[in-house]
Amino acid sequence: MTEYITLFKDWVIALGEKHEVDPLLLGTLYFASKVCFITFIGWVIKSLKSKKAIMMPLLLASVSFSMPYLYLIIAGRNIPVWVYMIIALMFAYGGYTIWKKITIRQGAVNR
Repeated sequence: MTEYITLFKDWVIALGEKHEVDPLLLGTLYFASKVCFITFIGWVIKSLKSKKAIMMPLLLASVSFSMPYLYLIIAGRNIPVWVYMIIALMFAYGGYTIWKKITIRQGAVNR
């Protein structure tokens, strides 16, 4: 089992070197962004319930969601085109999902 972990670690490090991206930083940004994203979405829902402005927490949720992908786009080199297409699809799907959750919650609040 440790041999597979070592092989995986070596593969990730080699991939990071190939694309000039720090895998540890990318992983840290990914997990931290998900915690921040969930927190800001909670803030959006709380603001909707209390009928306050939602633009700031929604903007912060969007930025936190996109942080690791922006790092990959900015710092990465020789990234295949399909990776950029997946990132674009994730942004589109993430935006649609956020919009859907907020409109569902807002409909429940207005009842």
